[in-house]
Amino acid sequence: MTVRFLALYETPADPETFDRHYREVHLPLGRRLPGLRRYVVGRDVAAVRGGAPCYLVAELQWDTMDELRAAFASPEGRATAADAARLQELTAVRSMIFTVDASVM
Repeated sequence: MTVRFLALYETPADPETFDRHYREVHLPLGRRLPGLRRYVVGRDVAAVRGGAPCYLVAELQWDTMDELRAAFASPEGRATAADAARLQELTAVRSMIFTVDASVM
């Protein structure tokens, strides 16, 4: 099983400031989340069926939903969430998504 948290960001008014903050502040905070298995960032992601592209999509993975919940409840999770509020001053978050995947093969 894999549990994913996805955050989809709109294009910022000042991409350089957003990118610098994400790279230098937010990414290091997120990497310290307990139990985190993988952290992937995609840029200029377009929907297959219309819709405006996202400037940035962040995908974080844990083994279980309990581990994800514990990570966000931890001091590291609270610090990351506080910084996410700063990111929202730089650009809108289009959506945040939680998924739970089970292997079908």
